[in-house]
Order: sequence, then C-alpha cells, then structure tokens
Amino acid sequence: MKGKPGMQNLMKQVQKMQEKMGEVQAQLENKTVTAESGGGMVKVTANGRQQLVKIEIEKEVVDPEDIEMLEDLVVAAVNKALEESNNMAQEEMSKVTSGMMPNIPGMKFPGM
Repeated sequence: MKGKPGMQNLMKQVQKMQEKMGEVQAQLENKTVTAESGGGMVKVTANGRQQLVKIEIEKEVVDPEDIEMLEDLVVAAVNKALEESNNMAQEEMSKVTSGMMPNIPGMKFPGM
C-alpha cells in the first residue's frame, strides 16, 4: 500500500528541515557571544553550542585575599554567556523551523 502524496511531501519537508538544522548547528560552533561581570573585569565568550571558548580576567580583580569575589564574577559571567549563547542558538533554530513546528514556549531543540 503506497503512502499518500501529502505524507510524502511532509516527510520531504521534515528531511529538509533536519538537514538545515544540522547545518545551523555546525554554524553555531563559529558564532560567539561575550558576557561580562564586575563592570567588564571578567569576560566570558561562548559559542552557539554552549561551549566556553575564552575567559578574560583583568589583573586588577585578582586579589589573593578575596578569591571568593573572583569566583563569583567568573560564575556570573559564565552563566550570562551560556544564557546568551542558548538564546542565540534558539533564535537561529527557530528560523529553520518556522512554519514547520509549533512555537511552544520553553521548547528546546535537540543538542541545545
């Protein structure tokens, strides 16, 4: 029994969407966002695959007597960078899936 033409078209669209999603995921590795904390004393760069690629710490913020402050600044900058990276990835993926998938708030794409 053969499938209906509508189902075949849908399957082709899904396959194209999956291919585009794969391309976007590969491109996201080269797109970056940078977040900072402590007024720019700590800067963290992450790519669109939520991987940290760089951390910059100004020497003025390195105080051996107050390591906890530096740790807090690093954590804050990392969290901001990862959040911005995730938002960027979601935005790029939504461009690929617009019209194909329902826009469900909070929905995460595979690999994100």
